Amino acid sequence: MAASLYAADSAPHPAAEGTVDHLLGVAARLRPALRAAQTEHEALGGYSEVIHKQLLDAGFYRMLQPKRYGGLELPLEDFLRVGTEISRGDPGVGWSFILGAGHAWHIASFFPEQAQAELFAGDLIAPGRTIPRGRAVRTAHGYRLSGTWDYCSGSMWSTHAMLVAPTFTDADEALGLRVFIVPRCDYEILDDWGGDRILGMRASSSNSIHVPDALVPEHLSVVYDFKEQVLGDQGTIGYQLHRNPMYLGRTIAFFNCELAATQIGAAWAAVDMFEELMTERPTSFPPMMPRTESTEYHRWYGKMLAQTDAAETLLLGAMRQYTELGRRWERTRQEFTPEEDARLRGVILQGAQLANDAVDLAFSSAGSSSARLGSPMAKYYRDVAMFRTHIAAQWDVTYGALSRYHFGQPLTF
Repeated sequence: MAASLYAADSAPHPAAEGTVDHLLGVAARLRPALRAAQTEHEALGGYSEVIHKQLLDAGFYRMLQPKRYGGLELPLEDFLRVGTEISRGDPGVGWSFILGAGHAWHIASFFPEQAQAELFAGDLIAPGRTIPRGRAVRTAHGYRLSGTWDYCSGSMWSTHAMLVAPTFTDADEALGLRVFIVPRCDYEILDDWGGDRILGMRASSSNSIHVPDALVPEHLSVVYDFKEQVLGDQGTIGYQLHRNPMYLGRTIAFFNCELAATQIGAAWAAVDMFEELMTERPTSFPPMMPRTESTEYHRWYGKMLAQTDAAETLLLGAMRQYTELGRRWERTRQEFTPEEDARLRGVILQGAQLANDAVDLAFSSAGSSSARLGSPMAKYYRDVAMFRTHIAAQWDVTYGALSRYHFGQPLTF
């Protein structure tokens, strides 16, 4: 089975709990179980309670929570490596986990101390939707929020939801966009995901969330200016609280890293499947021979392996550059600019494209039996196809937005 260039180093003793090597080891051991449960999880629209409990007990949801509140505060690169490994077992489960656990970082970066102390008192799983929906009206006690937000990935095991809405006075005067943290008791998860409702990423629990009428206190809501907020000399509330430049909160690259990690996991899953077929099946065309003796199959396998390695290198290399830009700000107070953040997104999306190309190659050259319903290879192909409908995967849109921003126009996406 192909090994990632970034797999945890083997050690004579188990890695200590709470370290990335320990979490990578747990995720790798879960891979067979995740693959065996793919059909079950697609029907559920998310992952089972058995898997959830294992992730919970091992501390997966605390990776990005600050140490100040009992979290692991692992680097963003480590979070992506673990997310990629989970996605290698099932890209839909990886998507659900990453986008449910990842918003702990936004809360640690942007929300006030009172909110963080409250929200990080336990394991936080908070799907989010930053496309504005619904409506919030300011009151003396906070905001009355209502509406429905679609595609809230990671909702199945959520403890909270992170939702962006336009805000108004009680006289209907617009106040701008804010992001709200809503506890599980105040929203309904709609039954509109999983099974045959969608083509792929069926296990991502990307359900809609409906908030009938919730009172959100002031400390659980902040102005939504995450993409272009100026760090200045003080940085974010998160940096001031935790003294870790990880919590400077530049959001464009990190969000796209989360999505790309699922695609690299899908590529590794397809590579694994193709490798099994290499050792078990003869060629699909004459002269018939074991695939491991075929020049064509070696060329295809070698190319998809190179594509997937390159995709992962771009993902993690971009995150290392991102991390260094935060450290540079900490040393010198030189601004980590939104344009630098957006340019790293371009690097990350190049990696996602390579990963998608690897899955395409694996699917198209594996043989017609891999296209049958229920085939793992067909599932990975469907999951990648679903990703390609996401706005982040409309490459020309994102590249065009970057160019316009470079030349002084507003950052549209």
